[in-house]
Amino acid sequence: MKRVYLDHNATTPLDPRVFEAMRPYMTGAFGNASSPHSYGRLAKHALEESREIIARGIGCRPEEMVFTSGGTEADNLAVRGIAYHKGERKGHIITSSIEHHAVLKTCAALEKEGFSATYVPVDSQGSVDPHEVDKAIRKDTVLISVMFANNETGVIQPVAELGRIAREYGIPFHCDAVQAVGKQEIRVEDLNI
Repeated sequence: MKRVYLDHNATTPLDPRVFEAMRPYMTGAFGNASSPHSYGRLAKHALEESREIIARGIGCRPEEMVFTSGGTEADNLAVRGIAYHKGERKGHIITSSIEHHAVLKTCAALEKEGFSATYVPVDSQGSVDPHEVDKAIRKDTVLISVMFANNETGVIQPVAELGRIAREYGIPFHCDAVQAVGKQEIRVEDLNI
């Protein structure tokens, strides 16, 4: 039986060009980028060069780029980091009911710690209504978190509008764009992320 893999959003074979670009760092130049020796300096140079390329690709400054092991860790870091930003264990978070579990479970855990959350529903097309997000905003709202593209349905959310609403209220807007990078143009400033 011939096997067919259809979930390339969850994981996908490594592009041969990426493999060739990474080969030197997997076989010989594998130094710790935080170490002062020659292996470390070489790895640090490659890391910073990668940071600049990716930052240019999404329209941010390299110093704004934080590398993590993957999307789940990135979502946890962003949601918890923003929630805890002021050092208080309270505040209100707005997200959608269809977020990736990395966001939903983090919000649920934060609720157990004293935060509150509003899970905005989606319409029959799977889209978040920006008006519903606007209505959910409270004085203690500390974060709005809505994904760019749904990992199961592929629905593209109205990110620019959601980001504009968040910016209007001075609320940080987190957007899990894992499913969209490389498929959609992502310019964080233009999208108000």
